[in-house]
Amino acid sequence: MISPGIRARVLWLAILPAAFLGIVLMVLLTADKLRALDQSLQERASAIARNLAPATEYGVATGNVRILANLLDAVGKEADVKSVAVFAADGRPLAQVGHGDWLRYPYNAARDGNAREFRGAHSLYYYATILRTEVAVDDFHDPGGNASSAPRRLGWVALEVSRANTLRSQHRAILQSLAVLLAGLALSALIGWRLGRQISRPVLALAHTVGRIGEGHLDERAQVGGGGEIGLLQQGVNAMAARLQSMHEQMQERIDQATARLAYQASHDALTGLVNRREFEQRLERAVASSLNHGRSHALCYMDLDQFKVINDTCGHAAGDELLRQLALILKNHLRHRDTLARLGGDEFALLLENCSQEDALHVADTFRAAVAGFRFKWGEKIFSVGMSQGLVMVTPVGGSAANLLSAADAACYVAKDRGRNQVHLYEPRDTELARHHSEMQWVSRIQKALEEKRLRLYWQEVVALGGAGGRHVEFLLRLAEDDGSVVLPMSFIPAAERYGLMPLLDRWVIEQVLGLCRSGRDGGGAPLESYAINLSGASLKDPEFRRALYEDLRGNPDIAPLLCFEITETAAIGNLVVVNQFMEELRAFGCRFSLDDFGSGLSSFNYLRNLRVDYLKIDGNFVRNLAQDAVDRSMVESIHRLGKLVGLKTIAEFVESAPALEILRTIGLDYVQGDYLHKAEPIDTLCREAVDAVDAAVRQP
Repeated sequence: MISPGIRARVLWLAILPAAFLGIVLMVLLTADKLRALDQSLQERASAIARNLAPATEYGVATGNVRILANLLDAVGKEADVKSVAVFAADGRPLAQVGHGDWLRYPYNAARDGNAREFRGAHSLYYYATILRTEVAVDDFHDPGGNASSAPRRLGWVALEVSRANTLRSQHRAILQSLAVLLAGLALSALIGWRLGRQISRPVLALAHTVGRIGEGHLDERAQVGGGGEIGLLQQGVNAMAARLQSMHEQMQERIDQATARLAYQASHDALTGLVNRREFEQRLERAVASSLNHGRSHALCYMDLDQFKVINDTCGHAAGDELLRQLALILKNHLRHRDTLARLGGDEFALLLENCSQEDALHVADTFRAAVAGFRFKWGEKIFSVGMSQGLVMVTPVGGSAANLLSAADAACYVAKDRGRNQVHLYEPRDTELARHHSEMQWVSRIQKALEEKRLRLYWQEVVALGGAGGRHVEFLLRLAEDDGSVVLPMSFIPAAERYGLMPLLDRWVIEQVLGLCRSGRDGGGAPLESYAINLSGASLKDPEFRRALYEDLRGNPDIAPLLCFEITETAAIGNLVVVNQFMEELRAFGCRFSLDDFGSGLSSFNYLRNLRVDYLKIDGNFVRNLAQDAVDRSMVESIHRLGKLVGLKTIAEFVESAPALEILRTIGLDYVQGDYLHKAEPIDTLCREAVDAVDAAVRQP
């Protein structure tokens, strides 16, 4: 529904009251005039009828028709008289002028001297009685009262009057009233329009100004020309617009400043003020495009701080943040005009050298390395020195995409760290170290995918007691199933898992599978089960979350814990001696046992052995594999076995792959042996009595 404007409202306000009053007055006045016209006709016709009746008495009484005709002719000439007639007492017409419809109305109804009126569609009918006039004479006074005093009726006078002139006069009166009404309404409309225009013009102009201001034209102003309330409203709107314009300008200035800050924050690191990863990648993509389109040569340097974690762990993250800020200032001082230095995250930086040769890039990278190496960071009473490992890759037309270049520079930086840290390594596609790093990186994604797709497999291998007494010993081994069904041995993916922190996940998976196996009672039967051997990595030993989850599992399975024997490599044990001892003490409370794996591979094995509380000593397989051909390996095995006996440990030899080796180990007196000659590792589903019989048969062979 459309709402009327102010001009229309003022116009209606002027017209409606005038129209209402005019219509009421017209109706009242017209009704009075119409009644007056009707009444005038009725009074005149009634008077004619009343006066005509006495005049015709003589003619009716004497039967003189000529006198009656003359009278009726005179009456018929009166205005509006349509017809007139005289009737005898018996109803006979005596004289008549015009043709009236006398039979429709009861002319004998008038019995006195008054005229009786009847209304037709277009005429009025009047009847008046003709009475004989009686004159009383005293000389003949009848004292007996026999003479009648009532007048005697001689006949009737009938008069028909036309209403046509009266109706025309009434119509004319109505039309005149309507004309007056319409003229009054037109005048009222004209006055209302003029008033509405005079009132609405400043209001509409003010509304237009407000609308323009609402559309954002804050410099729009109302023209102040009216007085009274309109003038005050115009001044108020102008003041409001000026205030809004001022506030808008201030707000726009703040928005511009905030936008500039957001744009800066979106492209810069909040801690150091350097370019962030997103902005750096965009600039690197532009550099790659310029290299492809114009053949220009650029250099990308990926930098990672050495020993940064030591400062964070020793002094807290506040110290680490301050170190990053100070190093950023130092590195900025060595930038060229077109160079870009960025912080990619954590303690990782990147440097883009535009229009730079390989020789100059190596020189700039070494300058950065020397600047960081010469810096001493002081925090409280402590002073630290840090290094910077760098991976350098050239941005050439055949260098690949920005993502590939960053990956190559990251790999080169990793090689620099692996070769001793605080040095620059130039990326070369045929670099064997880089190839190994890429292979390990690919294994990371493959391991994670295998975990998600549940393609890890658990195998088992019998650990045979040479004495033949006691229960069975089983070691669980991890495998990875490929999409084509082939099985990958652990040495192909375990190094990558150890380097990139995936071993706690793998060890956790193995423990869950073993506990599930124990709970289901699938122990194979035969000789009583004495232990399940599970390998644990050094990363798992240092992972608090892994240890917490393992403690919860052992608390929930107290009857299974005494069956578990955890194998810890000598390298992991020596590198985390305090953690390993604490871990073993906590698990021994549940009844678990421990085996020191790969013993003899370290230079200080014998010195650390007395500090480790283990139950089994597992000799490094490199000494066992060639035992029958190498006298030195045999001497090492004998020495380790004697040492184990001295400290009260049972010894295990792994990688037994021939009958001669088995006989030598039996001669030396080892407690347990393990290898493919005795039992090749099988999927966990085959852990059954048939496998036990096969092992026993192999041991009994001469």
